[in-house]
Amino acid sequence: MDKVVVTGGLGFIGSHTVVELQNEGFEVVIIDDLSNSTLETLDRITSITGKKPQFEELDLKNKSKVEAFFKTHSDVKGVIHFAASKAVGESVEKPLLYYENNITTLVYLLKTIGQLESSNFIFSSSCTVYGQADELPITENAPVKKAESPYGNTKQIGEEIIKDTCHVDADFNAISLRYFNPIGAHPSAKIGELPIGVPQNLVPFITQTAIGLRDQLSVFGDDYPTDDGTCIRDYIHVVDLAKAHVVALQRLLVKRNTTNCETFNLGTGTGSSVLEVIHAFERVSGEKLNYEIAQRRAGDIVSAYADTTKANEVLGWKAKSTLDDAMRSAWKWEQFIRKKI
Repeated sequence: MDKVVVTGGLGFIGSHTVVELQNEGFEVVIIDDLSNSTLETLDRITSITGKKPQFEELDLKNKSKVEAFFKTHSDVKGVIHFAASKAVGESVEKPLLYYENNITTLVYLLKTIGQLESSNFIFSSSCTVYGQADELPITENAPVKKAESPYGNTKQIGEEIIKDTCHVDADFNAISLRYFNPIGAHPSAKIGELPIGVPQNLVPFITQTAIGLRDQLSVFGDDYPTDDGTCIRDYIHVVDLAKAHVVALQRLLVKRNTTNCETFNLGTGTGSSVLEVIHAFERVSGEKLNYEIAQRRAGDIVSAYADTTKANEVLGWKAKSTLDDAMRSAWKWEQFIRKKI
């Protein structure tokens, strides 16, 4: 049984990936500093899979503790790195926090992992590396433009750091997965997106508004050059996204990668506007949302959706769930978690 370390493994995408890894027979060790997650998620993962992952509370900014952790777990076959600050708007307000949390920790990880016998690394990247792309859908060959936010810049810098590491170490194997917009929850409704404080992402704000936790949902701008004036994104079900990580890891472990540094888009290939997402939620939930049009938000681009041909053909992976599926699961999760709280 191959051992895999998942940083940020109690977070939204991380927890779903841990479930899929365990379902495929991997031994999982989770690192998380609990800054935007809770230990209760560990029990929920266990209840889904019937297997409790190992867990260590660890701040990746602490270099000596990172080194000590990997001395204890020197037999790991791969690392999937989710742990990072991830809100575009917050990154504009707190850039240094984002550079410290997202870049410093990556450097410490890479330096430590590079000393292990098996150096397989999957990086949680983002479509924000493309900025406002010239052509849609966006392929992996699209130019990486100046980032629209410090968050997007940390993903660009992170990818460059990984490329440079791979260039000087032929034994270091890495895949960067550029996510579009993960939404939804596990079909069991036992894990899902549960941000601490006010949500920075659209879907949890929608579900929290519908259940009465938030008074009103703000739609940031209705004057963009789109059909309904609101921003367009590619919304991918988090379970589909999680499964892509398993496939990518398996590719590295059996050495199917054609180069030691690869990049893949992960999305559905379809763009949906903010208002279309709202209407999808209303359709599947039967709830009417209280929303208002607000000013544009700093760092937001107009439109982004993926060309997933490379992931489909090379990884043999394809997103299967619809927007309605994702919104239905997100609502089921919101209802479950509020009963628990």
